[in-house]
Amino acid sequence: MKHQDDYRIDFKNPCHAHFIGIGGTSMSGLALLLLEEGFTVTGSDTVPSEYCDKLMAHGIPVYPVHSEENMVNNPDIAFVVYTAAIFDDNPEYTYALAHGIPTLSRAQFLGQLMDNYPNSVAVAGTHGKTTTTAMMSHILMKAGKDPSITIGGTLDLIGGNVRIGHSDYFVAEACEYTNSYHEMNPLVSIILNIDADHLDFFHTFDNIVKSFGEFGRKTKTGGTLVVNGDMPYVADMRNAVKDMDINFVTFGLGEANDYRAVNVRLDSAVHPTYTLVRKGEELGDIVLSVVGEHHVMNSLSAVAAADSLGIDLADTKEGLRSCPSAKRRFEYKGTTKNGVSIIDDYGHHPLECEVTIRAAREVLEHRAPEERGELWVAFQSHTHSRTKDHLDEFAAALALADHSLVADIRDDREADDGTVSAADIVERVKRMGSDSQYLRDFPTIEKYVTEHCKNNDLLITLGSGPIHIVGEHLLSE
Repeated sequence: MKHQDDYRIDFKNPCHAHFIGIGGTSMSGLALLLLEEGFTVTGSDTVPSEYCDKLMAHGIPVYPVHSEENMVNNPDIAFVVYTAAIFDDNPEYTYALAHGIPTLSRAQFLGQLMDNYPNSVAVAGTHGKTTTTAMMSHILMKAGKDPSITIGGTLDLIGGNVRIGHSDYFVAEACEYTNSYHEMNPLVSIILNIDADHLDFFHTFDNIVKSFGEFGRKTKTGGTLVVNGDMPYVADMRNAVKDMDINFVTFGLGEANDYRAVNVRLDSAVHPTYTLVRKGEELGDIVLSVVGEHHVMNSLSAVAAADSLGIDLADTKEGLRSCPSAKRRFEYKGTTKNGVSIIDDYGHHPLECEVTIRAAREVLEHRAPEERGELWVAFQSHTHSRTKDHLDEFAAALALADHSLVADIRDDREADDGTVSAADIVERVKRMGSDSQYLRDFPTIEKYVTEHCKNNDLLITLGSGPIHIVGEHLLSE
């Protein structure tokens, strides 16, 4: 039996791959990439999704249950790819082990895939990965590099979450959860920021910092590590790679950074523009089409990464100018018939929530005085452990809005031990002097919004789960 650690996929000789948990954003994209390369692909997922529909439209069978029969009925399966959400007792996973079928985690598979592209970029960080991956994608496309792309969201530029290019360029979003990004060996590594998240896995913040340092060490010899020079942990990252033959490049607002933004300003739609300074030399303005001043930092990392790949600065500027927010990243969904603007955002960490709510406040403040309504947030937290670890921080973020409507915690990874609830968030928000309501489910939130939101108000649907359907239902009415 070949163990998963020593099995190598031969991408030049297509075979049959089976994906357990194929319906996720990343897994579905990787499955489509293999299909494009001539592989036979099957998969299973118990949760229906638009990604499952897309896979089936491309002719990939997606089984709605995890079962040994899915394996037995496909005797030519050469290897299995599984998500971090798959447990050891999954019947397809145990069947593969029992019958000597090599198994690879999604991260291991992505790492092997990346090895086929000499000019690879991995975008890591607690926040901003999807937007920055989108920025890098636009830059490489504008430069005519025909990149392959895998991103943790839907990008209009590529019509989905994956693009199969025909060049040596590859850009991928790199997730820190379960240290999955340690399977990558990119030419260019980006560390956007480091914050306390996924403590159910890392347990301590020190472990998170060490994990990002290890990610930096995965950068190929002669490559470049691009690091946020304004964060407190830049010295930890520098020390982690001090014995390596790589370029260490920093970005940020501080004067010591290699790539800096000065003279930052916002237009009426809260799109940032700034003057780029590279190692003391002003190189003109960078104009962004994403909403919120926080995206200045994301774009600076993309500028530095593109520079390390030899991309012409003119192409970098045009790529950034053409890049809107990815789906579910401060995405304007529309305005209801009674004049309520709907914004949807994937934010599920307190800092992400805070940044999103502040950006929405900026949008309101840029309106004419008579058009400035109130700011509402419909929020659903993800996982009980994250909610418990950051209870006060979530409350502080939601208190920045005029009104917050909080649904039951979504948890697809852990059992509810009864120690924390959505009502606990609401109680703390109220203590901070802001209106907050515990509304158990989405239909109840929709009814409350319909009865209480008024013309010129702005509603954010916030969270990594399906909270976005609240706004979509309101707009459909």
